[in-house]
Amino acid sequence: MNPYSLIGYDLFESTRLANKWLGATARAFWGNPVFGMSAHPMPATFAAWGEVSERAFDRMATKPDWGIDAVVRNGKDYLVNIETIVDQPFGRLIKFKVSDEPDPKRPNILLVAPMSGHYATLLRNTVTSLLPDAEVYITEWKNARDVPVSAGSFDIEDFTRHLIEFLRALGPNVHVMAVCQPAPLAMAATAWLSQHEPENLPRSMTLVGGPVDPDANPSQVTDFGAKTTMGQLEHSVIQTVGANYAGVGRRVYPGNVQLTSFIMMNWQTHAAAFANQIAATARKEAHDFDRHNVFYDEYLAVMDMPAEFYLSTVHRIFKKREIATNSFTLDGEHVDLEKITDLPVKVIEGGRDDISSPGQCAAALRLLCGVPEEKKAYHLEPDAGHYGIFSGRAWHQNIRPVFLNFVRQHSRN
Repeated sequence: MNPYSLIGYDLFESTRLANKWLGATARAFWGNPVFGMSAHPMPATFAAWGEVSERAFDRMATKPDWGIDAVVRNGKDYLVNIETIVDQPFGRLIKFKVSDEPDPKRPNILLVAPMSGHYATLLRNTVTSLLPDAEVYITEWKNARDVPVSAGSFDIEDFTRHLIEFLRALGPNVHVMAVCQPAPLAMAATAWLSQHEPENLPRSMTLVGGPVDPDANPSQVTDFGAKTTMGQLEHSVIQTVGANYAGVGRRVYPGNVQLTSFIMMNWQTHAAAFANQIAATARKEAHDFDRHNVFYDEYLAVMDMPAEFYLSTVHRIFKKREIATNSFTLDGEHVDLEKITDLPVKVIEGGRDDISSPGQCAAALRLLCGVPEEKKAYHLEPDAGHYGIFSGRAWHQNIRPVFLNFVRQHSRN
């Protein structure tokens, strides 16, 4: 164990707690009613800064709740409960179980959430929008800081094995939708099933904004991976979980480091957003569920990734391009993408995606040369950014209907 990486992890946690305390102190002190006797705006501004800061630093260590308690189907309200289908040390497969009567015409959809810094709840909007029309399952990856070292390591091959097990548990009558990071590994999992268990192949596969071929259209993310050596990467971003968590001693790519990278890509936008929120809070115009808080409560909630998973992703997916060159192996065996021959595949990309640029995910249609052309589909949403292709207006108005039409087209009668 590198003692300096442990110090770095605990140093950030101490800094986060200190800033949360500073925010709470400023909110309590400057929010004292005595300052209401002054017409000067500074007390209200300082109190607002404290309130916004306390909330932000608190969210960095808080796992968001799904908050999906009910859904409307056929004009009626039904309760929703979360049911665990498969539970593994690093992730679980869950179902959003609706209390209405089963309908065989309703398709089963598996959302493969990314293990890329944010919790699976980042897809809450996607889940909510699909529940009226489908039975929805999702992969919920666990925060590596909470997984004991005794559970072993977890790299992209382990991730692929998890997907295989989840698909095996659900059987063939399910439609897979892989969002962002897991898109190439979802291809690998289905290719493995094609070779070994074709009876468990899903009904269809939809890939949304994922780095299937990072070199097809390089972005800031791919440029960073290309310019940085694995040694530099391991030395600069990998830390060791501190003593406050069950995963003490586990090497991770910490959520705080990831969050810093996310923010620095568009730091002017984030700075302006927080300045505006402080001003709105000072004017008593902000509230718990305003647009800023809804977005940043999720955006700031980050999780640690296992170091092996992050490093193997950079090395094998971005640098060696094992999926893009159809050379990915699982347990030493070549997983041949060309073995996928009878699986309808749809690719969805955003024209303004600055993380997985247009073309990176579309490369899947070229690589899956065993799939007939009539079973391939492509949708480009010109004005959608990365998050817009699975959440927000573009998703609801344009992408969701296209996706559901594709699913229904390839569902059993």
